[in-house]
Amino acid sequence: MSDEERETRKPARAVRLALGGLSGLLAGCAALAVAELVAAAVRPEAGPVVAVGGAAIDRTPVAVKDWAIRSFGTHDKLVLQLGILAVLALFALALGMLATRHRRPGAAGVLVFGAAGAVAATGRPDSTSLADAVPSVAGAVAGAALLYFLAGRLPAPHRASGTPGRDWDRRAFVIAATAAAAASAGAGALGRALNGSSGRDAVASRDALDLPAPDSPAPAVPKGAQLRVAGVSSFRTPNKDFYRVDTALVVPKVDATAWRLRVHGTGVRRPVTLSFADLLRRKPVERDITLTCVSNEVGGPYVGTARWIGVRLADLLADCGVVPPSRGGPADQLVARSVDGMTIGSPVEDVMDGRDALLAVGMNGEPLPFAHGFPVRMVVPGLYGYVSACKWIQDLELTTFDSYDAYWVKRDWAREAPVKTQSRIDTPKPFARPKTGTVMVAGVAWAQHRGIDKVEIRVDDGPWQDATLAAEDSRDTWRQWSYAWRAGQGGHTLTVRATDRTGRTQTEKRTRTVPDGASGWHSVVVTVE
Repeated sequence: MSDEERETRKPARAVRLALGGLSGLLAGCAALAVAELVAAAVRPEAGPVVAVGGAAIDRTPVAVKDWAIRSFGTHDKLVLQLGILAVLALFALALGMLATRHRRPGAAGVLVFGAAGAVAATGRPDSTSLADAVPSVAGAVAGAALLYFLAGRLPAPHRASGTPGRDWDRRAFVIAATAAAAASAGAGALGRALNGSSGRDAVASRDALDLPAPDSPAPAVPKGAQLRVAGVSSFRTPNKDFYRVDTALVVPKVDATAWRLRVHGTGVRRPVTLSFADLLRRKPVERDITLTCVSNEVGGPYVGTARWIGVRLADLLADCGVVPPSRGGPADQLVARSVDGMTIGSPVEDVMDGRDALLAVGMNGEPLPFAHGFPVRMVVPGLYGYVSACKWIQDLELTTFDSYDAYWVKRDWAREAPVKTQSRIDTPKPFARPKTGTVMVAGVAWAQHRGIDKVEIRVDDGPWQDATLAAEDSRDTWRQWSYAWRAGQGGHTLTVRATDRTGRTQTEKRTRTVPDGASGWHSVVVTVE
């Protein structure tokens, strides 16, 4: 072969590989679009991206999950899904390039990824049928067929003898690729629309719900509980701003009229299955309660207060014949299961010790938002969410800690996790540049079910000074505080610490969130001008 022929073949090969990569991407898009469409007929959670994403969450090391929450906050699930799509795109490109020389192996590669999606879908905790594999399989078959078809219309490689391969019908390829792209877009859009409407009954049931008047209303928030200091958190967190940390890539939409709650297990003398109407017929109570996520770093945002309405969990358990361990009951763990397969284990003693542990149906005067657990979720003051705050709950089983490890315990988190005493500086913000003179330093402190007794501020390495506490709503809510600082010029470090009603002052020792919550003092650095 002459040098001239070699130079001629180089761009031809590059074009063929580029077109192969394009074919792979089109096949990947078609596979996902068809899978999305089929998932609408099965259930949205059976889609391959959601199934693979859920499997990835389940198998991700705790340290990586912790990093993701710290780095991306409530957008961690979106980042995960985008990452999955990026990886799929790279493999689709590679399979498309492979198919330029080997059509069948390239197409078979798409089927392999479909099989992986099917395994992930049927292996999810909330999967109840092999039908969950159908979206991934259908999508893979469509993608493989399209890649095989498009690869057959690419310019063929030159033969070893140097003679040209078959002629390439450029127009036919462009038409086929354009039609495939349009069909994929249409199927994907239709699938998303159908998946979006799959929760129509759930939306209707929420819209039709009038929250019952509480038999025991929440006391009025004391005057002075909300400080008039710019930058301090609102005493009650609006629903739209309330933190959300869970593993659900698709927010479950449960029809309240079809919802059921089963209570059963060790020491349950009278097992029961309740409908939503049954639950609402029980005496509702209303309470302001602060919730905290165990993934909240020192000074972090994953804490908030809402006014919850629901029924007392202890009363329901007592009606089922449950006795706490301190009175001889055989079960020391209450395992709550959600519709998406999450399991959360709470100490029976804690939920039955007289605190306002609730099966909540309302949040800040409206039915629970879907993202926060509609129709029913658990709220237990004083415990981190991963051992108490089960959303979309459908099952309560009494058992023991020795016989069963819930989801997060299997991933190296502690079995029991009372909320640690913590405090946070809300204002001034880190690296703020306030003017000399009086600067209001303010924030919040929390020690649910114990209450906050004292908050102190330290400037640089100076002595601790008492902050002024806002009025206390209850020991189950956070408490605001403020300190009028006479600020001098230069750089300064402000540090806060709190003491709870048991007399325990939060420790200076910094620990990460695993295994039972972060500890340490929050501080901010400012420059006074």
